[in-house]
Amino acid sequence: MCGQTDREVNSMFQVGDKIVHPMHGAGVVDEIVTQKVDGVLRDYYSLKLPVGGMQVMIPTDHCGEIGVRAILTGAETEQVLGELAALQVDMDDNWNHRYRTNLERMKSGSLLEVGKVAKGLLDREARRGLSTGERKMLHAAKQILASEVGLAQCISYQEAEDRIRRALQA
Repeated sequence: MCGQTDREVNSMFQVGDKIVHPMHGAGVVDEIVTQKVDGVLRDYYSLKLPVGGMQVMIPTDHCGEIGVRAILTGAETEQVLGELAALQVDMDDNWNHRYRTNLERMKSGSLLEVGKVAKGLLDREARRGLSTGERKMLHAAKQILASEVGLAQCISYQEAEDRIRRALQA
């Protein structure tokens, strides 16, 4: 069920739409449910992620604030993969500053910004090693990249990981 995604900014996504949560990656809207949380009745998107079959509940009325968006097209993800090879990422030597900068990049929801996190951390890992927190962030960045590339290009998660690995090493 691969096809082009409607790129218009809609206040509502539909069941079956492929969308991206900035901190969890891309998935498919499985259903739209109404639940009562803290005494408030709200609609939620139930987002099924390709990694581990995880489900994420996203309040429909906060998607803009969270940064939820439609996935990129296959051609757009191909362009991002091409840009990853040429990326030069400066990483702050101060761990705290570097971590905060990378976290902001991850939260941006931009596939290229997430790619910068992965590329910069891979480079740093090769030169100096990574802390546990940065290793987790690198893993999350790779998952976010692979989930969107896989869904957008209609390829398996493993194929998407392989394409990203090659792009980041170029």
